[in-house]
Amino acid sequence: MGQLVNGVWHDTWYETKDSGGAFKRTSAAFRNWITKDGSAGPSGEAGFHAESGRYHLYVSHACPWAHRTLIFRAIKGLSDHISVSVVHPDMLSEGWSFARDFRGSTGDKLFCLPFLRDIYLRADPEISGRVTVPVLWDKVNNTIVSNESSEIIRMFNSAFNEVTGNTDDYWPESQREAIEELNSRIYSTVNNGVYKAGFATTQDAYDAAVGPLFESLDWLDERLSQQRYLMGDRVTEADWRLLTTLLRFDLVYHQHFKCNRKRLIDYPSLWAWTRELYQWDGVAETVNFDHIVRHYHYSHETINPNRIVPVNPVIDWHQPHGRG
Repeated sequence: MGQLVNGVWHDTWYETKDSGGAFKRTSAAFRNWITKDGSAGPSGEAGFHAESGRYHLYVSHACPWAHRTLIFRAIKGLSDHISVSVVHPDMLSEGWSFARDFRGSTGDKLFCLPFLRDIYLRADPEISGRVTVPVLWDKVNNTIVSNESSEIIRMFNSAFNEVTGNTDDYWPESQREAIEELNSRIYSTVNNGVYKAGFATTQDAYDAAVGPLFESLDWLDERLSQQRYLMGDRVTEADWRLLTTLLRFDLVYHQHFKCNRKRLIDYPSLWAWTRELYQWDGVAETVNFDHIVRHYHYSHETINPNRIVPVNPVIDWHQPHGRG
């Protein structure tokens, strides 16, 4: 709930809306890449070599974009090589904070700073823009490598293979074009679609978001009734990107964001698929449902002005998924 303008914090609504009341997500500010040899990636500057212990990840357990990076850190064997700090689930007038009075919040393990914005200002004292998670920090160059989750997970997918010995590839070259096409629809209508519905301030903006959301969920459920994973018989980046949204769906998006035509558990194939990936080795440990529920209901004052946190359904994520 705020942004940096020429290095000065302004307490304003942390997202933008157009004149029709539609939610608009802003772009990431840091777009460098960690690479095997430190050469430049698709954007940004060179000088970010893949090394054990050099990088630190700042995340929110509540945020689905940050959650992607935690999942890739786990499934690519990077937990011993990239350290992590977790912000407090409440994002109020000062933005993401490093307060430690909620279980699972770690504080700032690198600098003991009070707010995430201080990490951005440490990288660039004159920076302007939103303060978002995740943030990937370079301890050697003393700056932010990237705050774009979709690019951080691709770094984690391959840059550290020689460090970890883990060569699992969730971004296979032969499927990249098809994955990009699938990611595009899922991002627009599902990952970001729940936000477009939840933060809409007019009926027209809400209707324009919630229709495509459920059209895509219907389509994905049918797709998964015919094949095990989104791209066929192997898990790819597309699966992990969708998973973080669906893990939050029945707990927060269904009620809090008014995405209530159906629940995740009403989709037999999506529900089984979500349980299978949740039970994937290392993934459940990246999920903190207490942070998720607290953040959405307590932080979004315009949606829930009394900040009442509901009891929510009890969901058994460990029940058998029946997917062979």
